[in-house]
Amino acid sequence: MSRDIQITLDCADPAALAAFWAEALEYSVQDPPQGFDSWDDALRAFGVPEDQWNSRSAIVADGAPRVFFQRVPEGKAAKNRVHLDIRVAPGLTGVERMDALEAEAARLAALGASRAYRVEPDGRMEQGNISMHDPEGNEFCLD
Repeated sequence: MSRDIQITLDCADPAALAAFWAEALEYSVQDPPQGFDSWDDALRAFGVPEDQWNSRSAIVADGAPRVFFQRVPEGKAAKNRVHLDIRVAPGLTGVERMDALEAEAARLAALGASRAYRVEPDGRMEQGNISMHDPEGNEFCLD
């Protein structure tokens, strides 16, 4: 039996970070509950104070873990102990692989990510990757 999991990220701006990761992972921002045209309508109906409307968000994809974003008061303080690897070049090697990673790095940079460093393939164990930061500084790799 496998368990259903959710990945949770602490952040300052859940809506913005959810929008970034939805694009990065090819997910969708989770729809509002049935019967509501928008999250604003749902939150208003539930009596949630407006200053709390951006306290959480989530992204979803069929057959994939839900990713949940929750607002916290403190900023990111240190390197992540866990990070996501986005597999954008499976099966590719050498220049073709690195070109695919560079193209995705450029796309995500245009959405607010920043580049940390590039690891070159060594022809032995290392296939090559690009390490990046999301708009709030969380590390992730393009692999």
